[in-house]
Amino acid sequence: MTQIISFSADTDFAKDLDNMISKSGYSNRSRFIRDASLFYAEMQQRGDLENMDGELTIEGHLVVYYQHDHGDSQRLLDLRHSELIEVASYSHSSLKHSHSCVDVLQVKGKAANIRSVISRLNNTPHVDKVSFIIAPMREDGCC
Repeated sequence: MTQIISFSADTDFAKDLDNMISKSGYSNRSRFIRDASLFYAEMQQRGDLENMDGELTIEGHLVVYYQHDHGDSQRLLDLRHSELIEVASYSHSSLKHSHSCVDVLQVKGKAANIRSVISRLNNTPHVDKVSFIIAPMREDGCC
């Protein structure tokens, strides 16, 4: 069931909002405001990974771009069997156009442990980029 929620804004804010919506690729205000509200609430409640309580259990996707033909790929393989994080799934791709390999791991663990893993990866030779996308927390849902 859909419920309409409205708010008032001055003309300048409304124009700025429409510009942000357009530049962000959204096709309507409702989705943009919904997503922005959820993102803001999550940041207020949990914070970003760097400032998050180290004992908080989180999950998400760890994305690692690297050159694997230098013998350092063993560290990435070891990550799948790490005691610091749980790895639920793992995917490897070879990106021919950018001449890189990428591993995508679905991980779960304490925020401090995930920060530690990211730090280790960032200091691994031939690792080009490491990103972590934190899954949103919901009270209930499909899974």
